[in-house]
Amino acid sequence: MSATTQPSATDDEDAASKEERLKTFLSQKAADGELYFKSKFIADEVGLSPKEIGALMVKLKDSAGELEIEKWSYTSATTWRIESA
Repeated sequence: MSATTQPSATDDEDAASKEERLKTFLSQKAADGELYFKSKFIADEVGLSPKEIGALMVKLKDSAGELEIEKWSYTSATTWRIESA
């Protein structure tokens, strides 16, 4: 039999913390105008993996009302366009 694990409240808080960290970073960078970036180039600054950033960007696109988030292009990795709303 296989054991399944349920996500804990700590996992949810960690995910929310990562999402908030990324949203704050993007808001600061987009404060002066548009920002174009690839996840792999900001991963170290945010303290997340490029894969985590990509997954969070999809969530933020729908939930971050203060940011306009657009999937801009794809050449070897997704380029995102961010602008303050």
